[in-house]
Amino acid sequence: MALLNWSSRFSVGVDSLDKQHTVLFGYINDLHAAMMNGNGKTMTGPLLRKLVEYTRTHFADEEAMLTATKYPGLADHKVRHRELIKQVNGYVDSFDRGDAALNLHLITFLSDWLTNHIQKSDHDYSSWLNSHGVK
Repeated sequence: MALLNWSSRFSVGVDSLDKQHTVLFGYINDLHAAMMNGNGKTMTGPLLRKLVEYTRTHFADEEAMLTATKYPGLADHKVRHRELIKQVNGYVDSFDRGDAALNLHLITFLSDWLTNHIQKSDHDYSSWLNSHGVK
């Protein structure tokens, strides 16, 4: 069973961003499944790296849209993005050093951050982008 299930409550009203968010849900669900199946130790590194890489791409796309429409909350939004990347890179570094394995704390952090970020920060820009013709 998936840890995170996409629903309309997560939609930001921009198709391309919603699709990217569903991919992020998928990566977190893959990490959760690996942990539940006892494959956390072997799968954490590769899955975390994919998650970080895709998250960077997603953030760049999102920020480009916000920049193009002169979104007034862009600076704060970028800060939140950088904070997440820094935190996840910390998990990757810990894992690479052998200090950490995939565990419930990591899964909870990632799922909480993603769902809260989408439902709060991302929903804040939803109507702005839509009013500037981005759908």
